[in-house]
Amino acid sequence: MSASTPAGRRQIHLAAHFPGVNSTTVWRDPGSRSQIDFSSFQHLARTAERGRFDFFFLAEGLRLRERKGRIHDLDVVGRPESLTVLNALAAVTEHLGLAATVNATFNEPYELARRFATLDHLSGGRAAWNIVTSSDAFTGENFRRGGYLDRADRYTRAAEFVEVARALWDSWPSGGTPRTVRHSGPQFDITARATLPHSPQVHPVLIQAGDSDEGREFAARTADIVFSRHGTPEAGRTFHADVKGRLARYGRTPDQLKILPAATVVLGDSEADAQERAAHIRRQQVSPQTAIATLENVWGRDLTGYDPDGPLPDVEPVPDGELAQGWAHMADRFGIAARWRSLAEEKHLSIRELAVELTARQSFIGTPASVAAAMDEHVQTDAADGFILVPHLTPGGLDEFVDRVVPLLQERGVLRTEYQGRTLRDHLGLPAPRQEESA
Repeated sequence: MSASTPAGRRQIHLAAHFPGVNSTTVWRDPGSRSQIDFSSFQHLARTAERGRFDFFFLAEGLRLRERKGRIHDLDVVGRPESLTVLNALAAVTEHLGLAATVNATFNEPYELARRFATLDHLSGGRAAWNIVTSSDAFTGENFRRGGYLDRADRYTRAAEFVEVARALWDSWPSGGTPRTVRHSGPQFDITARATLPHSPQVHPVLIQAGDSDEGREFAARTADIVFSRHGTPEAGRTFHADVKGRLARYGRTPDQLKILPAATVVLGDSEADAQERAAHIRRQQVSPQTAIATLENVWGRDLTGYDPDGPLPDVEPVPDGELAQGWAHMADRFGIAARWRSLAEEKHLSIRELAVELTARQSFIGTPASVAAAMDEHVQTDAADGFILVPHLTPGGLDEFVDRVVPLLQERGVLRTEYQGRTLRDHLGLPAPRQEESA
């Protein structure tokens, strides 16, 4: 369970996802600015810190996505490397945690352990690592090892990767001398000494994002935070119970793992105003070109000849057709196409209207008071321990939430009014890492 207030209400944990290369961001909005300029990162981070958020979260992009041999429209603006950005943010923030998504498939544990230890030292104990894996051979072409790993092998490598990184983080205690780490396993064969002593958190906070059975087990064994996609209360409670139920087999308690689903918020002065704004945002997020591309990912064939405001294609998907590279592989194309046709027929949806319906990600829509109440209810009823907020504007998308919802959460006694600790583990109420786990 989450930490509780003196009145017994559980605290809400909040994180800020920097909106970048994704279909959530509305780049045509006049309020959108650069996703590369440091002022954008600084604005969102300082807004999150003003709202007493736990941490700032950056995704990863190791290769530009391609469609029909051309770079995807959203990728042409690029994406900086996460740890470099967070090291710069450490200098302009004081309390906010700094979380970087870094791939365990295409990196090496010695180098990555050193880079995260550096961020933890520079930030005074605010580093977090979102551990991801990749089965994408297209991305693998960027690296010496190349290729891809099957799902089970990806998590096997990730588990061994974390084991080696932890051994390195533990190998140089404060005030002591570094010992040599010797590790020989299927993925790594290392004899090394760390170049830095214990950082303030000893280990960065570990985040895991993945919903498969392997991913849930990896999270129960390894992670401090799960970045979940289960946004509805019912789905959230089922996921919450399942993952936290796995902790005991690893000698862990429920308060040692926080479950934070991604969430979006649309506010209005009335419920009707909020719904109108939400519908407008959804339509901005799905352009006619994006609608066609959404269907092409399933059909595996060029559909540019179809009218985005017309009915769904009358042709069948191509089983092995791939027009886009750098996207997750789409399984069961025929089943998905059948379900989408059924949904479009039932609701009388055009291609674009269907894409809007399928990609809607607005978790909380309402007045500041109703949104604060809904978020509080999620946490008090074990649907989540908090949320990673994904605004639709860069970089001012959190301003309204912090100005109008945060004060109401604080009035409810479920969000801190001041930071009480120094490190990200302090913010999250997480215990210090047990060194015997990784020695």
